[in-house]
Amino acid sequence: MQNEDISDKTRMKDKVVLVTGANSGIGRAASLALAKEGATVVMVARDKERGEAARSETIRESQNASVDLLLADLSSLESVHQLATEFQRKYSKLHVLINNAGLFNQRRHVTMDGYENTFATNYLAPFLLTNLQLDLLKASAPSRIINVSSVGHYSGHINFDDLNLEKEYGGWKAYGQSKLALVLFTHELAKKLQGTSVTVNAVHPGTVATNIWSRPLGPVGFIMALPKLFMTTPRQGAETIVYLASSPDAKDLNGEYLEKLKVKKSSDESYNEEIAQRLWDVSAKLTGLL
Repeated sequence: MQNEDISDKTRMKDKVVLVTGANSGIGRAASLALAKEGATVVMVARDKERGEAARSETIRESQNASVDLLLADLSSLESVHQLATEFQRKYSKLHVLINNAGLFNQRRHVTMDGYENTFATNYLAPFLLTNLQLDLLKASAPSRIINVSSVGHYSGHINFDDLNLEKEYGGWKAYGQSKLALVLFTHELAKKLQGTSVTVNAVHPGTVATNIWSRPLGPVGFIMALPKLFMTTPRQGAETIVYLASSPDAKDLNGEYLEKLKVKKSSDESYNEEIAQRLWDVSAKLTGLL
């Protein structure tokens, strides 16, 4: 990617991009980079004030006025539905969907829908949003879906007997399960999208200094003491996401897991087709798609 003209302001001209978790960190950096490439960028944030500030900054820094803001609480399935409906009311095309929003919870929280918050926000929300936008993505093809996972998925495991982690909760356990679920979803969706000119890939953005680490991490709180220089900046973390979203070199990638612009092997469990299909079916029921 370093050899590409990333300052090209026309590469994404006439392309519509939807980015969740866009008011800060990686999502904000990706939104800015794609706006600089000429895309119409729709930023999704939960907080209106922070979202408006991020939108204004993105417009100013990119010199691209085609930056919009939509509000959504991705822990709520109803809010995800409202987001999809509002987007489709305002836009007739969707060329890139970036499922970036994510969180880490040291303590267990339950959403208004009754689901463990990490699983709901990091996985069920992108599963539902993607499915609600699939027809539009297909109609806009060629189009791309990017799921922001994490190296944490390698330690994750899908426990179908306790997806809500009611029996045994741990912050990293919940995070790993949610990020593994995203990679499994990526692999399964890639199979279903063959022949549609819609691609889907997962990415580990690196250990990025973002707001996800702004809360106490209990026994693993040592990570808070890591000097920032050991962490990737949001701009660097967004690089592979932007590559997948806009580079001609990435147009044929489908069902892959990338880190630092390179395809990598994801965890062994992430390739288990039986688990992937079962997770899809369970997720469809949990989100009301079935």
